[in-house]
Amino acid sequence: MAQAGFAAVVLIGILISIPAGAAPSNPALMATPPQPKWSELTVTQKIVLAPLSDDWDAMENYRQKKWLSIAARFAEMAPEEKRRIQVQMQSWDKLSPEERRTARENFKTASKLPSEKKQQLKQMWEEYSSLPDAEKEKLKQMAESQTTAKPARPAPLPLTAPVPTPAPVSSSAPAPAENAIAEAGSKQ
Repeated sequence: MAQAGFAAVVLIGILISIPAGAAPSNPALMATPPQPKWSELTVTQKIVLAPLSDDWDAMENYRQKKWLSIAARFAEMAPEEKRRIQVQMQSWDKLSPEERRTARENFKTASKLPSEKKQQLKQMWEEYSSLPDAEKEKLKQMAESQTTAKPARPAPLPLTAPVPTPAPVSSSAPAPAENAIAEAGSKQ
């Protein structure tokens, strides 16, 4: 009986130590209630979230909730942060569904990297960002040509194999076919 009471106290202690707002690390596992449809958003929310309008109603609830929280904080943000968020939404809006899926996968992969790798990527990004637009365009074209360039393939084989020229047959030695026929006849 004392053990059951002790176990109950330990269980309550564990439950109390878990923060009330603790949520699963994977947003897809959260049970986010349905969010308002695009037509139900306020005018202010629609203005802030305009680049997402076409995809809003098909978006997952937890993503809608995230964007709504950004829209709620938008008025208090610094002008630079507002511009950054608007640019991100606009560039996201221009991506195809496949490109968005790839971007999400890349983000998940990057978030799992060790901190030194993340720092290295950040430094590389800052170096790239500081390049002039002409240099960025040149690098972009080089990357596209590498992904679209196909490896060299060998020349196609002819549809018919070349016909070999028969070797001259000497009259003193029997032809191979004659040898095979002669051997087959002698075995019978």
